Amino acid sequence: MSDGRIRVLTADDHPLLREGIAAIINNQPDMILVSQANTGREAIQMHREHRPDVTLMDLRLPDMSGIESMLAIRAEAPGARIIILSTFDGDVEIQRALQAGANGYLLKSLPQKQLVEAIRQVHAGKRRIDPELAAQLAEHLGEEDLSEREIAVLKLVADGNRNREIGERLFITEETVKVHIRHIMEKLAANDRTQAVAIAVRRGIIQL
Repeated sequence: MSDGRIRVLTADDHPLLREGIAAIINNQPDMILVSQANTGREAIQMHREHRPDVTLMDLRLPDMSGIESMLAIRAEAPGARIIILSTFDGDVEIQRALQAGANGYLLKSLPQKQLVEAIRQVHAGKRRIDPELAAQLAEHLGEEDLSEREIAVLKLVADGNRNREIGERLFITEETVKVHIRHIMEKLAANDRTQAVAIAVRRGIIQL
């Protein structure tokens, strides 16, 4: 039994980071680390076994994304409270995590005092987003998202394909590819293809 302490599960594939977080949590009088997971599947299993109060989930895990792992956990335990802990600050990535049901989104670079405060807040039923990230989200609010087809085109652009090659891969005409690229550049406020890719990577729309 947890004797009233907040029971925490961590999921991260970096041993050093896991150990650091473990030390921070076990130093708090009102918290206890119940388990650590190295992969997304392990996180799902550990959550099933330990039913923690709060889970700290890395966004990038070796076998699946933190969001996929979180969705699986929440399918079994709809009330699960999960904080995404990441090095990635792209607004699209944050949006995806929040839409999938994350109760918080924090950067790994944040001071430990803020981390434990966030755990307490999420445990109390509140949401916690890094203030810097919240400002970034607000900046792109109301902007038109890229369509699935536009994202597919942009990924192929990022891989160095020419318009003709993109058309062949997606079974569309070269002219249609040009139209998609024009729309992508308009939506991302980019001057050229290279800048469009750079913006998309920074915002978490695509990963290289």
